[in-house]
Amino acid sequence: MEWHITEALSLSTVDHAIGEHRFSPAEYTIVRQTVLATADVEYKELIRFSEQSLQAGAAALSSRMPIITDSAVVFAAVAPIARNTFANLVFSAEDVVLRQSNRKSLVASGLETLAERYPEAFFVIGSYEAALVELLTMVEKEVIKPSFVIAVPPCIVTVNDLKQRLVSSAIPHIRLEGVKGGCAVAGGIFMGLAELAWQAYGELAVE
Repeated sequence: MEWHITEALSLSTVDHAIGEHRFSPAEYTIVRQTVLATADVEYKELIRFSEQSLQAGAAALSSRMPIITDSAVVFAAVAPIARNTFANLVFSAEDVVLRQSNRKSLVASGLETLAERYPEAFFVIGSYEAALVELLTMVEKEVIKPSFVIAVPPCIVTVNDLKQRLVSSAIPHIRLEGVKGGCAVAGGIFMGLAELAWQAYGELAVE
């Protein structure tokens, strides 16, 4: 993956804004892309990595695991990056056509449908709290076992419960503390992780 001169200058500005930090070089790649995508330095204090998360995420991308996103906006951020690296299939739960259901939201139903089809997929949840609830419920019922999860939707109602359930699941993931989050955060994290995966496995992918 090559950087345009403007992107390189932007990253330099981000580096200056972040200043000293506690992150490993690999973690910092994720953090700086997140700050770049959101223009919000506070995310350096909110981002959390599960144990061995970056290795698991890079391996999932390089093995061309299908990617399931929770919204069309997150899909739009993720799909071009996936296409230009490992050519993973990318799906949006929001675009799955379903009948209206009183049992759960259309997004949650769409995610359930895709997850049942691809139980070991790489999930990117950046828009809907309900999508993360559905994902964790399926994990806890042992219906699916995701290869990786980026879990950064804005969480107002069930924030503490959801984050603890995600940690307890032992699924490799990147999450945020607190209520903040959104599509831009998801896109920035995915961009950083794809950059790491391409550095590690890119030559193998194009052979």
